[in-house]
Amino acid sequence: MPKLISPLTDIQLRNAKPAEKSYKLSDGGGLYVEVMPNGAKFWRMKVRQANGKESRLTFGAYPDVALVNARAERGRVKQQQAAGVDPAQSRRIEKLQKKTDAVNTFEVLAREWHANKAETWKPGTAKEAISRLENDVFQRIGNRPITDVDAPLMLDVLRQIEKRGAVDMAARVGAYCSAVFRFAIAKGIVKYNPIPDLRGALKPRAKGHHAAIGTDELPEFLTALATAEAGMFQPTRIMLRLMLLVFVRTSELIETPWAEIDLGNETWVIPWSRMKMGKKLLNPRKLDHHVHLPRQGWALLRELHRLTGHGAYLFPNRNDHERPASNGAILMALRRMGYSGKMTGHGFRSLAMGVIKARLGYRHEVVNRQLAHGSTDEYGEAYDREQFQEERKVMMQAYADYIDMAESGGNVIPVSFKRA
Repeated sequence: MPKLISPLTDIQLRNAKPAEKSYKLSDGGGLYVEVMPNGAKFWRMKVRQANGKESRLTFGAYPDVALVNARAERGRVKQQQAAGVDPAQSRRIEKLQKKTDAVNTFEVLAREWHANKAETWKPGTAKEAISRLENDVFQRIGNRPITDVDAPLMLDVLRQIEKRGAVDMAARVGAYCSAVFRFAIAKGIVKYNPIPDLRGALKPRAKGHHAAIGTDELPEFLTALATAEAGMFQPTRIMLRLMLLVFVRTSELIETPWAEIDLGNETWVIPWSRMKMGKKLLNPRKLDHHVHLPRQGWALLRELHRLTGHGAYLFPNRNDHERPASNGAILMALRRMGYSGKMTGHGFRSLAMGVIKARLGYRHEVVNRQLAHGSTDEYGEAYDREQFQEERKVMMQAYADYIDMAESGGNVIPVSFKRA
């Protein structure tokens, strides 16, 4: 008849004193505590492997692993044995998986995905992608094993972006994360991409045109801008004024390096690779974009150069001057002016189109070229480059003068501004 073993108690475990040699206190079912000469107490369990050999499993040290938890581990091992699973081999696999998970964090996989894709992207696109991941994702889940990142966790990450009012940015970051999961699936690290499951749980992206004020609302907007400028950082004030005067795309202004600006000759040329058109086939000849500034615009750039000209970008990031400012800077400034939902960075382009065509009488194709809207006609692009440059310079000065008159409260009826 086998010897009956009385289950251990916490009092026994706490009072167990070290001896010259290690000894065991059995709890039954193969589970015991080994008391070491230095006083350490380790939970161990005798198991018989599939090949008939006996081995030992270690569950950790007492009291870090409580008596009740050690017994739960014993129960789990018993269940494995009943199912025909070798507990020792199962634990080796678990340890290996934990090591693999520790290496394959979300950030590690995301950076590997980014490095793999960056060669096929424009530099600005690659920089924007990694910047968004660093700012909005890595800080929250970067150190987690990607296998632990599920739909509820990703939903929380993206909703934090939505709370800033950046609904489009949340969608863009979600697309980046989805690509990271697809990359991890291809490597055999995860089996599932949680991003598609978030459909319906996030706010829909705005459809149609970006919010923009109308031409009749320009004087009121200029008054609000002049009032708000006193509380703005100087670069932010200049950023808004340049958007109003030059109406390039938001990213094209924010990400502009000083290397593109020639203050002496008053020229600004954006390389085709940095333009939105560089992503499409609507610029087959890869033409650079000449941005024509009025004298008011060049005055703003000279003022800005005294502030940021020592760095790489016109508008450096406040936390890292090696990177450009966030694309949300203009939206935040407009929100502080009380124009949230009424005006956007893209809205300056719509406003300029309305003023220049309806109030100043310029042809659509001339304004269109200043907006860098490409032509599907290869020869049309060439004609633009050769014939529209001077006309655009005159147009941009007329537009800037119109804005000055509107801000001063003067008559902005287009009679004196209309082209001859």
